[in-house]
Amino acid sequence: MAATHRIAAGTVVAAVCAASLAGCGIGTDGSQQGTHAPQKAKPAAPAPKSVVRLIGDGSTAYTGAQPHLPRPERLKPGQKPPQFVVFSWDGAGEDSQRLFSHFREVAKANNATMTYFLSGVYLLPEDKRSQYRPPQHSPGRSDIGFNDARGIADTVKQLRLAWLEGNEIGTHFNGHFCGRGGGVGEWSVQDWKDEISQAKQFVKTWKSNTGMKDAAPLPFDYDKELIGARTPCLEGQENFTQAARELGFRYDTSGVNNQLWPKKKQGLWDLSMQLVPFPGHSYEQLTMDYNYMVNQSGTTTQGDPAKHQLWGDQMRDSLLKGFYRAYDGNRAPLIIGNHFESWNGGTYMRAVEEVIEHVCTKAEVRCVSFRQLADWLDAQDPNTLEKLRTLTVGEAPKEGWPAFMAGAPAPAPKGVPGAPAAKR
Repeated sequence: MAATHRIAAGTVVAAVCAASLAGCGIGTDGSQQGTHAPQKAKPAAPAPKSVVRLIGDGSTAYTGAQPHLPRPERLKPGQKPPQFVVFSWDGAGEDSQRLFSHFREVAKANNATMTYFLSGVYLLPEDKRSQYRPPQHSPGRSDIGFNDARGIADTVKQLRLAWLEGNEIGTHFNGHFCGRGGGVGEWSVQDWKDEISQAKQFVKTWKSNTGMKDAAPLPFDYDKELIGARTPCLEGQENFTQAARELGFRYDTSGVNNQLWPKKKQGLWDLSMQLVPFPGHSYEQLTMDYNYMVNQSGTTTQGDPAKHQLWGDQMRDSLLKGFYRAYDGNRAPLIIGNHFESWNGGTYMRAVEEVIEHVCTKAEVRCVSFRQLADWLDAQDPNTLEKLRTLTVGEAPKEGWPAFMAGAPAPAPKGVPGAPAAKR
């Protein structure tokens, strides 16, 4: 289901620093900043310096806790749950369309954070393609191609900025193989572990592979940052989730669900996309741009231009119907998947942007990443979540939320998300 276009070239990241990074910090714009600038005399409250500890070849770095990551809170007795909405992007990379940078700005303008599922080969140059050894395929094979130095620089810049703004960087793996003949649906647990290891490796060695030794690092440890994924074409979920669980992942979003409160499956939060009403049709539709396209123009990515406006409006209105069904009903999180694409004249990008602008600024709505949603779910009393799961699709509590949620939940154990902060 991922876009199969090759990442195009873009502008090179301007922010560079000495290879040693001595005396350098990471600014809020993601660029490297020296710490030797003149300082004001006796500042009242000097800002803490950013700690940069390079990892490996300096492609990634430990820079401390992620900024703008709110602490989850356990629901209080009688409290109505917030309406979570997750916008996520498969195969995230910055190409000539500049959609990664565009939707970062859209998110900031609408109080939202998102999840970007990076394809590892988007950080691997074409001339190093033989480093990729895909399961059940010959070395250097990829159904979505590779990248060039300028495209990698642009993508790294957006990943850096996105993380510093509180967004999550997940994985969409590498070669995006679907269907029969070595597709991910035929992969073993060990195949998945190998693929995940390579996806991490390409992120952790992009500097060595491109020769950009002086470029700013990605400001996170990817071994710790990576906690979830969506499989190509939503295939191979069973063996992937077993591999993911053994590797310490926390969630998967590779399936199809109804709009119900999530539960764990094979030890991972099942945060799959959902079926929502589809205006003009008798059936419901999966919350992903690719599926809207297939049900409107087939596998032709540029269908009848006269229908582009209609098709975009259908997707927008479909997602909004799903949103309000949950917002006015059981408050189940709404999970939405997309690609950075220009199918049918970009109508689906327009639809997603209009949904973001409509829902993310509403009262009691939180547009968050999968990491933030998983953190919040982990912070809740399991009995509370079990009770929320008794509500069917679109069903609001008949007795009202305060009465429905009146039971006193067990206190959160100390040291886990949602527990009261220690008194000083």
